[in-house]
Amino acid sequence: MALLDIIYRDEHLVAINKPDALLVHRTRRAGDVLAALQILRDQIGRSVYPAHRLDRATSGVLLFALDPASASRLCALFAERRVRKTYRAVVRGRAPDEGVIDHPVVDEEERIPREALSRFKCLEVLTLDGEVEGRPAVYSLVEVEPETGRRHQIRRHLKHINHPIIGDTQYGRGAHNRYFRAQFEIYRLLLHARALTLPHPVTGEGLHLEVHETEERAWRRFREQTASRWQPAGVRSS
Repeated sequence: MALLDIIYRDEHLVAINKPDALLVHRTRRAGDVLAALQILRDQIGRSVYPAHRLDRATSGVLLFALDPASASRLCALFAERRVRKTYRAVVRGRAPDEGVIDHPVVDEEERIPREALSRFKCLEVLTLDGEVEGRPAVYSLVEVEPETGRRHQIRRHLKHINHPIIGDTQYGRGAHNRYFRAQFEIYRLLLHARALTLPHPVTGEGLHLEVHETEERAWRRFREQTASRWQPAGVRSS
């Protein structure tokens, strides 16, 4: 069993760079598959308490508390929306320069719509050879900051504005996912939890945790393969 990459630790908190395809904690559906919570607990030799979640397919910053009191305070910070969450994703098409997606997300258990809001901006645009689904093979690197924390919120919101994430087999477009598999051997969801910024739940001091997406092997290889094809957002190809 590989050790997890610990990016921050003090007496109250521990944060890791969660790899894709790893659950945060075990679920009834997943059975006995090892999850980040159990691996980290065994790695550091003490109990850990999750304060938020990442989809199994999403990589990036994942924060745990090391005691119940810190966990309670940390959960309150997330509930009060005092934690700034920053994600990076590669999406289909040329995304708008920036925008706000204010669109309810249906709770999958209760089957009722819940308030959901995400802010995004386009950072770079990638133009590749050929066409996919009869259109030029154009993609965007976007940065997303969800203000709410609904299940699959970013994935569902980006689908809602017709810019689904590459590698998303549930909300994405199969033709584009297949194109990335064939061209770049990308078999994962290109969504990464880049950073968390929050007041420390015990000391109150500002805390910024960040992991660049290119620290993930698939992201790094993809960026290297396409390095000459990216342009800053707002620059139009002639």
